[in-house]
Amino acid sequence: MSAVGLVLSDDLVFMSRISATAQALGLSVRQARTPSELVMLARQSPPRGFILDLQNPGLDLPALLAELRAACVPMPRVMGYGSHVEKELLQAARDAGCDPVLPRSQFVRMLDGHLKEWLGDSTGEAPTA
Repeated sequence: MSAVGLVLSDDLVFMSRISATAQALGLSVRQARTPSELVMLARQSPPRGFILDLQNPGLDLPALLAELRAACVPMPRVMGYGSHVEKELLQAARDAGCDPVLPRSQFVRMLDGHLKEWLGDSTGEAPTA
């Protein structure tokens, strides 16, 4: 499998769905349940992309992104998803550099067709800086 991605999520059901989709596409993803675990995994093996659950407990997004930028040169794509009612949180993630940022329901609908893109590009290759 190629195009390893790192997913920040403490939701086992949601992570199972992401993993199954990745596997069906010939990709692999690893789960980090905490921001510090995500940084540790990124330092061990920089991924081709990050997927962040913006509702992850203890998430300080600007601090996390700064740590990830230091750990990963060049910085891969970072996408985020969260509750549609948390409009300020979604906008803050966009402002911090996450692209795309989607409501959770839209993320689920787009998962099959866009996971490769989120973890690199449509060919599964890592983006270039």
